[in-house]
Amino acid sequence: MARGCRGVPAVLALCAAAWSCAAGLALERDQPFRLPPGWTHAGRVQPGHEVQLTFALRQPGTGHLARLVDAVSDPRSPRYGKYLSLEQVRDLVQPSPATLMTVLKWLQGHGVENCRSVTTLDFLECHMPASTAERLLPGAEFHRYVKGQRSVVRSPLPYAVPEELAEHVDFVGGLHRFPAERKVVSRAWAKKEAESRQHYGGRAAFHLGVTPSIIRKRYNMTGGDIGLLPNNSQACAQFLEQYFHQADLAEFMQLFGSSFGHRSQVDHVVGHQGKGKAGLEASLDVEYIMSTGANISTWVFSNAGRHESQEPFLAWLLLLSNMSALPWVHSVSYGDDEDSLSLAYMERVNVEFMKAAARGLTILFASGDDGAGCRRVPGGNHTFRPSFPASSPYVTTVGGTSFKNPFLVTAEVTDYISGGGFSNVFPMPSYQAAAVQRFFHLASKLPPSSYYNSSGRAYPDLSALSDNYWVVTNRIPLPWVSGTSASTPVVGGMVALINDRRLQRGLAPLGFLNPALYQLQEQGHSVALYDVTQGCHLSCLDGTVQGQGFCAGPAWDPVTGWGTPDFPRLLRALLPP
Repeated sequence: MARGCRGVPAVLALCAAAWSCAAGLALERDQPFRLPPGWTHAGRVQPGHEVQLTFALRQPGTGHLARLVDAVSDPRSPRYGKYLSLEQVRDLVQPSPATLMTVLKWLQGHGVENCRSVTTLDFLECHMPASTAERLLPGAEFHRYVKGQRSVVRSPLPYAVPEELAEHVDFVGGLHRFPAERKVVSRAWAKKEAESRQHYGGRAAFHLGVTPSIIRKRYNMTGGDIGLLPNNSQACAQFLEQYFHQADLAEFMQLFGSSFGHRSQVDHVVGHQGKGKAGLEASLDVEYIMSTGANISTWVFSNAGRHESQEPFLAWLLLLSNMSALPWVHSVSYGDDEDSLSLAYMERVNVEFMKAAARGLTILFASGDDGAGCRRVPGGNHTFRPSFPASSPYVTTVGGTSFKNPFLVTAEVTDYISGGGFSNVFPMPSYQAAAVQRFFHLASKLPPSSYYNSSGRAYPDLSALSDNYWVVTNRIPLPWVSGTSASTPVVGGMVALINDRRLQRGLAPLGFLNPALYQLQEQGHSVALYDVTQGCHLSCLDGTVQGQGFCAGPAWDPVTGWGTPDFPRLLRALLPP
């Protein structure tokens, strides 16, 4: 572990206070401080300015937790579906008494009293003046950054903790990471004329954009495919002052929901639901999870990041660790480049997804809208750029497709923006090893091996349409909305609907989906998903790969995963006879 404060002369005086520099260890030395586009520096905050810090306390028992997740998520295991309660998860991961004592004594020694924990006891959220935080974490220096009406407080300099604390704390949230902004893509087709209808034998339905009825038609969902149980629910998570409006949802269902039974209201908002303009992203999430997961009780987790030093994504994870009753399915359109995050942070967030999996929650993440991504590495060469949490082995990652003809309900091809690739952080989990090896064996053309880590967690896991959606936002119907932010809630609603049928039969919800998903083919259910075999996604615009990443192929591929759902067949495959 790197020594804290080295090479930062301006803060040596801080290091001398309370804890010597030599006694400090940097917990996230590899966390880059990057000012995202559009943010400007607005000076150092006043010493008395209140900051909110989140201490991720070291969890014992993560090895046991991993084995337990494998057992409850694998359909071949006798423990399949025997999920844990939040309290049972707490008993596995709660910090040792030594950790709790050491951390609390350290905080109290600096006069930090305003703290709250979560049910699992592995996070502490504390409020304190900036001057106290700077003494507590030598090296840290709190500055304000603004973008339009929004402001955050962050430290551009690395922080350290006393050496005796390093074994008790994974990382401290609220210092470096800026909230990631994922924008939906809006694009209009240059080609206004549809291809000849005769080419498709005149059988495909003509359409002017993707709506709930088009999705339900393509994925063979009938009017009877709606939720029936009161005790089933689904959720989407929103960040950064992204709000939905109930009036938009009502109008959307009036326009597009006449062919299926549905709800026109979100039942439960967790967090702050602002009165400002509706966000396109938030409207898209809610409207489409409630169209495929029709008539299912829906929650919205609204993590606005209203406190300047809060990390909205971290706040959502804390909510999951603090609520014993949660929806079974969570759709999240959020992501960061792996190389913009510290290893300690990603590994800990990954454990949080393991905790969710142990409880039987299905967590779906959008794979991103940058194809394979691209970054220039020291030395001037390019590599692909994986996204996190899409690359976590404990979430189900959803890519994107387009109709082969944008105006007809036909076969799907790769959406060129569909995020996919291989993690540089997490090794390939055993559940997908055979599928990925088959992809490498069958692929006719692969990018140079220096561009990606072929032994990393591969994603996405499956896909759905991500191109040319209609969304109602601020009472206005908008066309041409695209991105894996659209495909993810569509899949989320279908998973919630399958849970509805499982719960009706007295079966457990699907929980962490990947082990079951990757076993479908070997169990004779290869037709449960439409195999998308055409098209490539984008990547580095250089002389070597010339903007092309990976290409779709038979069975699993790192562009569309296993393909897109054929709902009745997927339902049959995931409902034991």
